[in-house]
Amino acid sequence: MAEPAWRPSPKARALWAINAALMWVPIVIAQVVWGVLDSGRIGWHIAAAVATVVVAGLHVGVVPLWRYRVHRWEISDTAVHTRSGWFTQERRIAPISRIQTVDTERGPIDRLLGLATVTVTTASSAGAVEITALDAAVADETVARLTAIAGRNGADAT
Repeated sequence: MAEPAWRPSPKARALWAINAALMWVPIVIAQVVWGVLDSGRIGWHIAAAVATVVVAGLHVGVVPLWRYRVHRWEISDTAVHTRSGWFTQERRIAPISRIQTVDTERGPIDRLLGLATVTVTTASSAGAVEITALDAAVADETVARLTAIAGRNGADAT
């Protein structure tokens, strides 16, 4: 079976970079507090700060680009195909006949960037299939298309 053809929105890279940067905020705050409370170990503080800048820089700068290269999605008349991940990659194929619900989610950063995530819940123990970081209009079109295809199918996905 061919790989899914469609990419998330180009703004996905910004979304993933912002989310990664937000993960580092508590660590930076902890290092600042540590530096204020324990100013006698300047060498350790500098080493920790350098390590944080390097690792956080890689996380914020490289991971979003890598994820964008990997993430793909596609909808056919018979299935929803996704490929996601960056370190561990996952490929999911959900038959249209197994779709139970189709939801759209827009978090605060998603709304700021005009993005949305479409979640396709299926009658599967593997859980829902997520199509992340779509332009809001594309997400709405995707939900409408999946709803129409699943409605034509007429099978009960339970």
